[in-house]
Amino acid sequence: MEKIAIIGMGMTKIEANKVSENFADMAWEAVNAALADAGMDIKDVSNLITTSNDFWDGRTISCMAVGDSSGAREKNCSCVEGDGTYGAFYAMARILSGSYPSTLVTGHTKGSESISSLITNAAFDPIYERSLGVDMITASAMQARAYMDKTGTTSEDLARVSVKNHGNAKNNPYAQLPMDLTVEDVLASEMIADPLHKLDCSPVSDGCCALILADEETAKKFCKKPIWVKGAAFCSDAYFLGDRDLAKPKSLVAAAKKAYAMAGITEPTRQIDLAEVYDAFTYQELMWAEGLGLAEYGKAKDRLKNGDFDISGTLPVNASGGLLSGHPVIAAGLYRMAEAVRQLRGEAGANQKDGAKTAVVQGLNGLCGQSHCVWVLGNE
Repeated sequence: MEKIAIIGMGMTKIEANKVSENFADMAWEAVNAALADAGMDIKDVSNLITTSNDFWDGRTISCMAVGDSSGAREKNCSCVEGDGTYGAFYAMARILSGSYPSTLVTGHTKGSESISSLITNAAFDPIYERSLGVDMITASAMQARAYMDKTGTTSEDLARVSVKNHGNAKNNPYAQLPMDLTVEDVLASEMIADPLHKLDCSPVSDGCCALILADEETAKKFCKKPIWVKGAAFCSDAYFLGDRDLAKPKSLVAAAKKAYAMAGITEPTRQIDLAEVYDAFTYQELMWAEGLGLAEYGKAKDRLKNGDFDISGTLPVNASGGLLSGHPVIAAGLYRMAEAVRQLRGEAGANQKDGAKTAVVQGLNGLCGQSHCVWVLGNE
């Protein structure tokens, strides 16, 4: 594959309610931060991809709300509906087409203006499942239970993820929920949907993230610290929950295998220095880490307990604090990519993994991780 780099990134602080900012305001802030980071003007950007969702925005053609503020005027602009990692994949594909030397991609969400239970309930089949009232939280609770039963993972194991990630957030200026927690604090928090307590779940959040991707020539022209795309792939599983094994992320394993093959990764636990994964719930960090080959199936809880996934460990997972510390839904994967960029540039401050050269990032779409998008990024 031709060399593609991330040359600019911008993030708004993730907050529970950006009451003074609308969608366009958030996009303006993130886009201008990304342009400044890349040393570019908007006229230097070839085209634009916005990532949004009509349900979460509460309007049709939601991409139009952020087009002008993202610099779409007189440029080719397209929209991807779903997680920002897929928008970035489209951005990369446009560059690889040879038609565009650079692409700006944005992702935004204002969860504060949404009713997530109604939105995620609508994702289910309208004939057989939607009328049951199931939503993403209750479906994820079923997946958590299936995973726990098969692997022997306990509620205490899940709680350790929350303790770690909220603690990591204390050193991340973009995080919404930096907290000192204990396992007992997590287990004592409100039971939302058995086995998930409140502190096992990510919060409602507002935020926007923007990345600029470029071909090799453009990257070297503008950027002093390009972060190179070593591999990227995505894969989907069956739509109906009953048609797949919820305890095993089959589509993530397949996507990771393809991305690793592109990047020349044959031993993920040895060749990858850190990971940013989609931890909307505590159990997901463990499941997704295993799906990414960062631990044997059912053994992520042991690596977590041993401190391997800590900032000072052998393979930090969500050193940024992850989504448990702030979850702007559609932008979530882009935030994971941006946090990996910060690490690979050596700009993550107190959360920095010393000598980090290679990172894996994961985003997802669909119910209980139906589809996964995996990126391998490197600074060499």
